[in-house]
Amino acid sequence: MPNTLIIVAGFRAKPGQEQRLRDELDAMIAPSLAEDGCLGYQPFADPHRADRMVIVEEWADESALAHHFSLPHFTHVARVLEDILAEPFTLRRLTDVPVHAPHRG
Repeated sequence: MPNTLIIVAGFRAKPGQEQRLRDELDAMIAPSLAEDGCLGYQPFADPHRADRMVIVEEWADESALAHHFSLPHFTHVARVLEDILAEPFTLRRLTDVPVHAPHRG
């Protein structure tokens, strides 16, 4: 979908907190997908590093993402993550790159 906002959020759990990180991020899927403006929300685990996960999210626009950040399920997980992450989580905002049709001569 053109002009949507893709977010890649990266997480690294403290030793011994790997399963709790998975559980907390999994608990975010249903309420996030139920939000207006959420077009996709999927956690992924690194198969080689049990302490690392990412969530790939797709939002209709910046205001939908800002609203997500204000909701109780997000504020809850943000507090929990402070205790279980080895470092602050990262957010990368990505947008579509226009694809130009090849020139036909």
